[in-house]
Amino acid sequence: MFIKRYIEDRILQLLGSNKVILILGTRRVGKTFLINRIKEHFKGKMLMLNAEDYDVQDILKKRSISNYNALTGGAELLIIDEAQAIPEIGSVLKLMIDSQTQLTIIATGSSSLDLVKNTGEPLTGRQFPFNLYPISQMELGRDLINARSNLDERLILGSYPEIFQLNTIKAKETYLKELSRSYFLKDILSFAGIKHSNKLLDLLRLIAFQVGAEVSLNELSLKLGINKITVENYLDLLQKVFVLFKLPSYSTNQRKEISKGSKWYFFDNGIRNAVIQDFRIPSLRNDLGMLWENYIISERLKRNVYKDEDIQMFFWRNYDQQEIDLIELNQGKISASEIKFGTGKKAKMPKSFLSTYPEAEFNLIDQDSYLDFIC
Repeated sequence: MFIKRYIEDRILQLLGSNKVILILGTRRVGKTFLINRIKEHFKGKMLMLNAEDYDVQDILKKRSISNYNALTGGAELLIIDEAQAIPEIGSVLKLMIDSQTQLTIIATGSSSLDLVKNTGEPLTGRQFPFNLYPISQMELGRDLINARSNLDERLILGSYPEIFQLNTIKAKETYLKELSRSYFLKDILSFAGIKHSNKLLDLLRLIAFQVGAEVSLNELSLKLGINKITVENYLDLLQKVFVLFKLPSYSTNQRKEISKGSKWYFFDNGIRNAVIQDFRIPSLRNDLGMLWENYIISERLKRNVYKDEDIQMFFWRNYDQQEIDLIELNQGKISASEIKFGTGKKAKMPKSFLSTYPEAEFNLIDQDSYLDFIC
């Protein structure tokens, strides 16, 4: 099954720009497939390097124009896969791009943890960063019948690219279990040199059971037996490696608004379910509302990022326990969305929110309206 990635055309348009194109995303999210597509379209001279190869690392250590000119041999496109493995990669890329005006570089990384940190200031004005996520509904299309027929699978098994190539539910479940184990244990833990891997995995399980609920760092700290700062560092790590993302609370300092809370969501429902080892079908679950909310908000985030729309995402709650699932702020305009599973649902904006933000738009996101919201 061929699924074209949304950012492919945007990257192709940048070839020949004498810039560095960063493609960031977890392993198995489709970076190699995307690179191969770009290679098929590119007609000029090209060189591809795997930065996890020690020989490549040794060659790139010698930071000189003559060395890099000899390496590229006048290539117009250089692709460096897993570029975060190269020490001081930002300075390496800067010297290459500044000294070879014919060259465009594509650098991929399995996390923003090392690649962005190490490219940082040296590439200011010279880079175009792109995030690549599990397949979005926007990439699958807006066909309502097809989307509804596959919705249960998206809620339970998520949308990592290989899921679409496997033929049985059992094979897909096995793949997700192995992906979560290998990625968390081999990649994430090695990125930060974490000593207590069990605590990180326990934290993920706690978050998985609290999707859509406000998270207390103090409570997580007590349950895990680690200090609050360590919890914050672990959550920051999980965000940088594209496992979790955070929704902060929205407030304009009104007296009754919660202003410091946060909620955490998974980028992919399949990974969330693999973490808690639960792949039961929706009709057998008591967390269906949680799965639906995670799916809608993660798909909305993908849509906003892929369309390069600078939309800030929040949740809202006040001390009277009135709550809105999703608040979006776009160029000063406020949009409030209530997310409910099913069809024919009813919802209305909380009175206190309406009185404070009378100009806000209000949406109900259910199975009748969700495709327009996430595509």
